[in-house]
Amino acid sequence: MAEIVYPPVIGAARTLFRALDLKIRIEGAEHIPRTGGAVLVSNHISYLDFIFAGLSTLPTKRLVRFMAKKEVFDHKISGPLMRGMHHIPVDRAAGAAAFGAALKSLKGGEIVGVFAEATISRSFTIKEIKNGAVRMAVGAKVPMIPMALWGTQRLWTKGHPKKLLQRHVPITILLGEPMHPQRGDDYDAVSADLRERMAAMLDQAQRSYPEIPPGAWWQPRHLGGTAPTPEEAAEMDEAEAKAREARHTP
Repeated sequence: MAEIVYPPVIGAARTLFRALDLKIRIEGAEHIPRTGGAVLVSNHISYLDFIFAGLSTLPTKRLVRFMAKKEVFDHKISGPLMRGMHHIPVDRAAGAAAFGAALKSLKGGEIVGVFAEATISRSFTIKEIKNGAVRMAVGAKVPMIPMALWGTQRLWTKGHPKKLLQRHVPITILLGEPMHPQRGDDYDAVSADLRERMAAMLDQAQRSYPEIPPGAWWQPRHLGGTAPTPEEAAEMDEAEAKAREARHTP
């Protein structure tokens, strides 16, 4: 397919990151296959995660087709960009269409990016994940690659003001060894294994992160930060969901 939009967007992002002197560290890029499909499964801590997750495949000169909620495609600015980069819209009321589109991309040799937690983690820990990524990997007969992002939450995350032009922010991008789920596996058990791997990678990224001030809002509670605990974050998510439902109830 023609790539008219994606390369210029990547170029613009990299130019901006260099101007801001973001300290981007990518480890494990060798786990990205040079050819063929793969499911890239990342944690989700920022509205910008798809940009940084996409950088992980640049050493192999490959592009990622991310699955993102339909509302992003409906936006007058982000919509044309997302469609131009051939990302995959997800309508939560009709998820089968998105799943089918992802399978088609994977079978066509594309890398598909998935945020398995579905929504941003306010606690900056790994939330529970469903088995959709595993089912996609099995259905397309492709590997599944776990990923951990850290530092992106400092630029723009849920419940905090945007700081898109903040300078010198370290960004960590870790990729783990590919997983190869097979038909007949317990998909929930494989998803639990995936979550454990992602949690271990995220913990590694968090503990090796430079210059952490005491009580930082962007640091998880168990590491001395002031982010909500997973339990508090779950309560906040539930309250937000109820409020959203109330707004859309006639």
